[in-house]
Amino acid sequence: MQSDGVVVDSPGRAITIAILAMGGEGGGVLADWIVDVGEHCGFIAQTTSVPGVAQRTGSTIYYIELFPEKSARAAGKDPVLALMPVPGEVDIVLASELMEAGRAVQRGLVTPQRTTFIASTNRVYSMTEKTAVADGQVDATQLLESCRGAARRFVSCDFARIAEQKQSAISAALLGALAGTAALPFPKEDFEQAIRRSGVGVDASLAAFASGLEAAQLAPGTTPGQPIAAKRKPGPRLLRLAARIDASFPTQTHEVLFAGIERLVDYQDEDYARTYLDRLESIRDLDAKYGKGQFFLLREVARYLALWMSYEDAARVADLKTRRGRFERVRSESRAQTVQLVQINEFIYPRIEEIADMMPTAIGRWLLDSRVARSIAVRLFGHGRIVQTTSLGGFLQLYFIAELRRWRRRSLRFHEEQSRIEMWLRQLKDLTQEDYDAALEVAEFPRVVKGYGDTHLNGRRKFDLLISSLPFLRGRKDAASVLRSSIESALADETAVKLNDALNAILHAKPIETAEMVVVQGRVSQPPAKG
Repeated sequence: MQSDGVVVDSPGRAITIAILAMGGEGGGVLADWIVDVGEHCGFIAQTTSVPGVAQRTGSTIYYIELFPEKSARAAGKDPVLALMPVPGEVDIVLASELMEAGRAVQRGLVTPQRTTFIASTNRVYSMTEKTAVADGQVDATQLLESCRGAARRFVSCDFARIAEQKQSAISAALLGALAGTAALPFPKEDFEQAIRRSGVGVDASLAAFASGLEAAQLAPGTTPGQPIAAKRKPGPRLLRLAARIDASFPTQTHEVLFAGIERLVDYQDEDYARTYLDRLESIRDLDAKYGKGQFFLLREVARYLALWMSYEDAARVADLKTRRGRFERVRSESRAQTVQLVQINEFIYPRIEEIADMMPTAIGRWLLDSRVARSIAVRLFGHGRIVQTTSLGGFLQLYFIAELRRWRRRSLRFHEEQSRIEMWLRQLKDLTQEDYDAALEVAEFPRVVKGYGDTHLNGRRKFDLLISSLPFLRGRKDAASVLRSSIESALADETAVKLNDALNAILHAKPIETAEMVVVQGRVSQPPAKG
């Protein structure tokens, strides 16, 4: 007998299955279900697990071998089954996440002559992706192509989303996909009976199983679970702003602009989103005059301006933590039953700078400049505390902080951020009229500012260094390439050291006739006059 490429009853031949999953995803349950199916269908089954910390800590390889019992009886001896998967010798590989799928390919567990490969396309980002100063995401498209090219048969789908929709675990959806590929010689009824025999979450698991099976049986070459994005429909608060976008801005930029006003109205109010569009009108006009008709500059400026104008301060963080949707999401992700209580503890450790940021401009600067005021503030707020947002007292504490958004426009942080934004836009507008390609790079400058605390301060220093280098680059034919490499240097480490060194090396390599430049302590300046 033969299933999809797997000979299941030849003498001495076991079916080999590897499952790559992370903690909490039910990889062990999935392995137990497969073993249960095999044993009830006349196979000798063995399963092992190899825990590891390969990626995000907790990654585990579950390995299963199924050997036909009648072949063992015919040989008159028990089979010797392996404890770990051997590269090139695995018939079926299941991966609970796209990076896990890539890891299976990297380990050589997937081969084009033999392996049926089932992978979920959802992402759980690795620590290297999360801690990267720039966008450290691994290219999902390349990962999928690598997986598709490595396997005999490749089935990909967002099985995590399927499981979430059915309020089950991804293991049930992956079991359905396994049944749907017919890579094992068992009918779907046997898989369903294994779920029923487990006796835990049966109804939800069966629903996820059915959806996973259906997804795996789609026509070859399709990747289910990727719905077509519907056109954004603005809510009542956004109708006037949306109408202004439709009437005044090019179609190529509408998607970014709709997302921008939606974010800023949620962050502050309609007037703030209106300021956003006001700032972009001059960029639109310059792009129409000096661009190439695609409005690349307008689109990039709109994206980074929306993010910058919605910077995260204490009020924003408190607002997000006290929203109904967050409590519902935590309850859903914890899979708490209706009768169970869920408690959420927030660890809050405000820095003096963060406290000063939310104060009126004059008071905030006084707090930062006064040793006495700082000392008192440290005694009052300088120790971390745990706030239980699911209690009335804890919720009200964060709710009060969130309400400070009403006075955000008077705050020190707002004043500083708006000043820097205006300075960035002025430089951008001036440069666009001289060098459109260089202006595109300047539009990327806000990328280097992110995070909070020391990370944010270092990002500000990088931004200032990039801005202060512009007078020395204007008029140079290689200005765009210099700025591009400078941004890459800024994103290469958390400090401004590499950027500082890169600007010195690049700009001194081709001296500027009008002025010699030096870069010291994170700023560009002209040397003092001689004599």
